[in-house]
Amino acid sequence: MTSRDRHTLLAAALALATGGIVFLVATDLFPYHSVNDDEGVYLTQAAMLLEGQLFLRPGEFGTLVRPWFFVVDGGADGLRMFGKYSPVAPAVFAPGLAVGVPRLSLAAVATGNAALVYALTAAGYDRPTGLVAVVLLAASPLFLFTSAVFLAYAPTTLFALLFAVAYVRAARNGRARDAALAGAAIGVAFFSRPYTTVLFAAPFIAHALLSLATAWRRGSRLRPTIARYAVIAGPGLAFVGVTLAYNAVVTGDPLVFPYEAFAPRDGLGFGRRRILGYDRVYTPALALEATTETLARYLTDWTAAGVVGTGLAAVGLGGVAVRLRDADLRPSLSGMPAGEVRAVVALLVPSVVVGEAYFWGTMNALDNGLLSLLGPYYHFDLLVPLSTFGAAGAVALARRGRDLAGDRLDARRARVVVAVAVLVATPAVAAAEVQVLEEPLAENRQRTESLRATYEPFERTEFDHALVFTPDPWGDWLHHPFQWLRNDPGFDGDAVFVLDEDPDDDFRALEAAPDRRPYRFTYRGRWSGAVRPVESRLVPLSVLEGDRVDAETTVGVPAGVRSATVRIETPDGYERYEVPPGRLADARAGDGLRVAWDLTSDGAHVRNLPRAGGDGATLPAEPATATLLITTVDDSGATLTYRQSVSVDPTGETVRVLWPPETRICSLTTDCGREGTWIGPSDDYVSGVAVESNATAVRTG
Repeated sequence: MTSRDRHTLLAAALALATGGIVFLVATDLFPYHSVNDDEGVYLTQAAMLLEGQLFLRPGEFGTLVRPWFFVVDGGADGLRMFGKYSPVAPAVFAPGLAVGVPRLSLAAVATGNAALVYALTAAGYDRPTGLVAVVLLAASPLFLFTSAVFLAYAPTTLFALLFAVAYVRAARNGRARDAALAGAAIGVAFFSRPYTTVLFAAPFIAHALLSLATAWRRGSRLRPTIARYAVIAGPGLAFVGVTLAYNAVVTGDPLVFPYEAFAPRDGLGFGRRRILGYDRVYTPALALEATTETLARYLTDWTAAGVVGTGLAAVGLGGVAVRLRDADLRPSLSGMPAGEVRAVVALLVPSVVVGEAYFWGTMNALDNGLLSLLGPYYHFDLLVPLSTFGAAGAVALARRGRDLAGDRLDARRARVVVAVAVLVATPAVAAAEVQVLEEPLAENRQRTESLRATYEPFERTEFDHALVFTPDPWGDWLHHPFQWLRNDPGFDGDAVFVLDEDPDDDFRALEAAPDRRPYRFTYRGRWSGAVRPVESRLVPLSVLEGDRVDAETTVGVPAGVRSATVRIETPDGYERYEVPPGRLADARAGDGLRVAWDLTSDGAHVRNLPRAGGDGATLPAEPATATLLITTVDDSGATLTYRQSVSVDPTGETVRVLWPPETRICSLTTDCGREGTWIGPSDDYVSGVAVESNATAVRTG
């Protein structure tokens, strides 16, 4: 076996190992996905592609099933929705999704990126340096964490790296197929993330222009040089056309990208930038501040072994700078020598850094905390020069040490000295690697455990034609934040998830899926982005329909309670009821306070307590909320309120009720939001608290 074959096999093994590590991180650390809810967007689009769809058509569900970052378009053929992102990354994720193991696609992308970093580094240096570059890439926390989630950064870099390797090969061997591959790859990358791709391609474009200028001035090899770049440009421009055509199909304008249709001011440049309810005046000063902080954290926390990897990259880049100082900067026309490859890769650093400063997303990644969890993902392409020159620096130091030892010792002893030096340095490097991985691992693990607790009811429930009402703590979106709960593109899966909105929307969803079993997904606590867990519950629901619905609620009465009142509210009014002292005493001593109430098309009333006031809890002609409040007051004057809200639909002489109600336990207030959600007996509630409810539909005719 030749040395080249051995290195190729080693590179393949390292690349596959890198993919395996990313697969392990993805499955173990992100089983419910990360807290970057864009993953749900890409996976939804991937599922759509598998069904041949560019649009979601929700039908009667309307916007109740609108996913996060999807644009709502009226369209001539009814309401439809399309994703904010290009379909390239979803197409990459689709094969894994199709076989039921979507994270296989993540592993494949990581494997490809590792193999291409090896090839590019070997072209600039040699194969041993290429092997070290793969190790450094795989050891970079940014690579591991960002590659292990369903976002577009790693797939886009895969196509950009394929372009870079094919570009170098085409320059060296003149083969049209390599040139065509380079053009197609950069075209696909442009379709995926246009601006990111332009920044990556800029050094190669500069090299191409210098090559053409040199060939023009020398008057030699002009025709083959023009031909090579024409072959590269052809497929590249063709995919630019595909990008514009896609824009025209989904947004109606070839020059309006889907992300612009979603948020027109969420783009490049300075001035007022806006997305949804968040806006900032993005200035060059802010860009400099954000870029400086991002790079500082990148180079200390997100590279291989932190400052160790950064230091090695600085050594490698220093070597390039020294060689460039005395080099002829005109490109060679007889191929692309290693020095030119190094120079082009080195130019990726200013291209990416300066270019990304022009995009306000760099600042947002710092503000929203995602940089601390997944790294500076907008600067993902910097992994290429950092890995390449980090490897060059490591190999240069090793060879320099070997040469110094060789000057003083015989060859055998020199090898022993170098081996000992490596063994001594290894624990320190390993400790540095553990240090940079420790914090993001712990932070992401904490989020995952919170998500595990949140989704626990779903793990033990097998749906069969279900309709699940889902809370929306961050706005009128599905998948934000609960992106693990996704609909099939045809809204025909075992469960359809809809937003838990107002009563009119509740009944609209029920009418859109009349044969599905409804559930309510709820939780107790304030949603904190999975920083802290919430106590969640999946409640089976029923639609009770009759001339009247008789309900009964029995609540526990905590010790020390001296009085209680009952109130029933509707949008049109309320009724108040007193709890007689004798009834309250019996409730404290017995099985709790029982309140019998009923719901009709006329309104809501309590049947077993004397009315003490109010203008009448009548119902409007459309679906509305009826709320029962049972408030107790203890000896200190502190209140405890049981609050039950139910969706009611008066339809002529009959009434429909979505049962059971949402129940909350509120201390010192009558409305406490999800912090008081009743999820069953728990020590976290005031001692003595308990709730039982039941209802029956009654037909009198």
